[in-house]
Amino acid sequence: MEVKSVLDASFRPYGRVIKGVDVSGIMEALKKTECPADHTIYVASDPALEETEAGREMQRIVYGELPVEIGYCNGYNKYLNALEYHRSSEINIAENDLILLLGKQQDITDDFHYDTSKVEAFLLPAGCAIEVYATSLHYAPCCVNDQPFRCVVVLPKGTNTDLCSAHGPEGEDKLLTAVNKWLIAHEDAKIAGAFNGLVGENLKVD
Repeated sequence: MEVKSVLDASFRPYGRVIKGVDVSGIMEALKKTECPADHTIYVASDPALEETEAGREMQRIVYGELPVEIGYCNGYNKYLNALEYHRSSEINIAENDLILLLGKQQDITDDFHYDTSKVEAFLLPAGCAIEVYATSLHYAPCCVNDQPFRCVVVLPKGTNTDLCSAHGPEGEDKLLTAVNKWLIAHEDAKIAGAFNGLVGENLKVD
C-alpha cells in the first residue's frame, strides 16, 4: 500500500494541517499517558491534555469555542478493522510517526457497505496537528516501523460516549455505536455489535 503524507496535496480532500498552534505542551502531557505494546486503547477525555494551552487553543480557534473533549488513542495496531465517521471534524496530533487509513463517506453505498480498496494511507509525522473532516472515514492509527504510537484526539464534547436510547437495525441508524459515532466494521475484526459492511481485504500496514 502506498503511504502518502498529510503534507501532500492528496490529503486535502480528507483534512488539513493545523498551523500556528504550539503543541509542545500537549505533547509533553501525552508522553505521560498509557501506551500498550500489543493493542490500542482510547480515552475520550483526559484532564491533563484538556488543561494545556494547545487544548484551549484548539477549542477556541478550530472549534469556534464549541465545548470539546481531548483524549488519546495509543498503542499498537497494523490493521484497518473498521471505519467510522462523526458529524464533526476530529483533530489528531501525533507524538510519534503514525499512519492513518482514510476513506470518503461519499463512497459508502446506499446499503452502507464500503469497498476497502478505496482506502488511502497517510503518514502523520511526529508533532504534526491535523483536522480530519467530518466526511472522512477513519479509525485507529497504524504503527510505523513496528513502534507503538501516541495520538491526541479532539472531538466535540460527548462524542464516543454511551448512547442514551435504543437505535434500530435499519438504515444508517444501525451504524451508530456511540454518541456521534457511526461505524462500519470488517468481519475479520469481530467487533461485537458492529455492522460488518467493509467489503474486501482487511488492510494491513507492514
